[in-house]
Amino acid sequence: MKKAIIIGATSGIGKGLAKILADYNYKVGITGRRTELLEELKSQNPNSYCIRTFDITDNKIIVENLETLTNELGGLDLLIISSGTGDLNEKLEFAIEKQTIETNVTGFTCIANWTFNYFEKQKTGHLVAISSVGGLRGSRIAPAYNATKAYQINYLEGLRQKATKLKEPIFVTDIRPGLVDTEMAKGEGLFWVMPVEKTVRQIYKAIIRKKKVAYVTKRWRLIATILKRIPRPIYDKM
Repeated sequence: MKKAIIIGATSGIGKGLAKILADYNYKVGITGRRTELLEELKSQNPNSYCIRTFDITDNKIIVENLETLTNELGGLDLLIISSGTGDLNEKLEFAIEKQTIETNVTGFTCIANWTFNYFEKQKTGHLVAISSVGGLRGSRIAPAYNATKAYQINYLEGLRQKATKLKEPIFVTDIRPGLVDTEMAKGEGLFWVMPVEKTVRQIYKAIIRKKKVAYVTKRWRLIATILKRIPRPIYDKM
């Protein structure tokens, strides 16, 4: 039985991935800030889940919790970082930007760093992180969110380089969703908002295939291509 940890499994994509991994006979460590939601998920399949409650902005306790959960699982083959945050912030309130950075940069880095080092010592493993199509360009209405997702994209690319140099079966997958029907989808006039179930199925396929980068749902690859090619003078006016 393979062992996995999902960071941020209380709702949305993380919860959906926890369910699908359990269905495919993984033993899954689920984490989040709300114990009651983790307990509710575990009650649906008690033998498949182990629980640890913590907030990834508290980086002093991340490593301790990851090590405890890994020991409880009896090892670790796959870790998925699905915990993230972001708010529309046209008024540039610093508290919002700070919270986004502490979650999407500091907390993310602590987890990714520990995971890669663990897999390097083990000489095998798979790190998956949910970044965003938003990380490809800046955003006037959510500057910190897009910037932190750009950080994640680049950090994951750096880890893939390290894995290649090691010449060990260590895999790093960057999942870049577009708009998914979760609490993170905010704003008016949203289009191509995909259901969580469809998104999770495509993410699982990307994980199984050990893809380096995957856009979900697949149509968002087209948007990503267009975004990257918009000339800066035009993009600045959008």
